[in-house]
Amino acid sequence: MAIISKATIERLSIYCMYLKRLLNRNGSNRHISSYELGREVGASAAQVRKDLSYFGNFGCKGVGYDIENLEKKLEEIIGFTKKWEIALVGAGNLGTALVNYKNFRDLGLNIDAVFDCDLAKIGNTIGGIMVRSVKDMEQVIREKNIKVGIIAVPADDAQEIAEKLVAAGVRAIWNFAPVSLKLPDDIILSSEYLLPGLASLVFCLNNKIN
Repeated sequence: MAIISKATIERLSIYCMYLKRLLNRNGSNRHISSYELGREVGASAAQVRKDLSYFGNFGCKGVGYDIENLEKKLEEIIGFTKKWEIALVGAGNLGTALVNYKNFRDLGLNIDAVFDCDLAKIGNTIGGIMVRSVKDMEQVIREKNIKVGIIAVPADDAQEIAEKLVAAGVRAIWNFAPVSLKLPDDIILSSEYLLPGLASLVFCLNNKIN
């Protein structure tokens, strides 16, 4: 298989979520063209066809893609057909929002354990999950065989938390802390830097106005 870029995988997930919404809205007896799919998710028809071509031929010329079949295939390609247990560290506003995000569970992504170091939060319940102390993190992660971790803690704490997650057996980390983490090469890391994204928008807006 050719090397698939991160941007391609991200677009596949967007295609998948849009197709899922169509199925929930209109049922399964429908087709969609690459033009229609691209238009709805902000990609060209050529880009849609190129993204899908890495994994096979899913469409029929003159007819388009069977929505139900394509949605299922995309779930398989991305890995949404498996159940992924996730540990989240940080029970603040962001962590709470992530736990309560319904689409995760719809795609087999289950935040199954939540940890924090704040005594005022430990013992509370978020989305039906009790917040545990970070002191229990390694034991719980090993017991549940969790391989995915989410970091939603302040920047100063992120590196230490990441190292503890790795030591517990986590192999992939989604980092929301505004800091670059230094981890072993075999750890899959994705970082979401919220402030730079907003700064980029403000910069463009500011320069367009002025």
